[in-house]
Amino acid sequence: MSTATKNHIGRKISRIRELRGMKQEALATALGISQQAVSNIENSEIIEDEKLHKIAEVLGVSADAIKNYSDETVLHNIQNNYDGSVINAGPTVNNNCTFNPLDKVVELYERLLQAEKDKVTYLEKLVNNK
Repeated sequence: MSTATKNHIGRKISRIRELRGMKQEALATALGISQQAVSNIENSEIIEDEKLHKIAEVLGVSADAIKNYSDETVLHNIQNNYDGSVINAGPTVNNNCTFNPLDKVVELYERLLQAEKDKVTYLEKLVNNK
């Protein structure tokens, strides 16, 4: 990242928005402004603090995170937090399922089906008692 980009708040907002998978239109809608206004913000080197805080809130980050954003930091965090990373010195997170998700779906379906059968039986009793 060049020194011009390092202090360019608009470009940092753009990168964070892109990393979040958000389009300019979505950010504009959330802020109550036009897409063109978002484009202008992303082309601005500096932004007022109040506007920056609103943008940060919509992006789900702090204003300081935007100010201090760098691609190198993001890549470093991804590399160090990736489960298969050689550099990862922290505890390994097991993301493997210990159960078959389809079994859980079938179990839920069977419970719902039994609940419906119980309702039918109850309603039949009510109708027969009248």
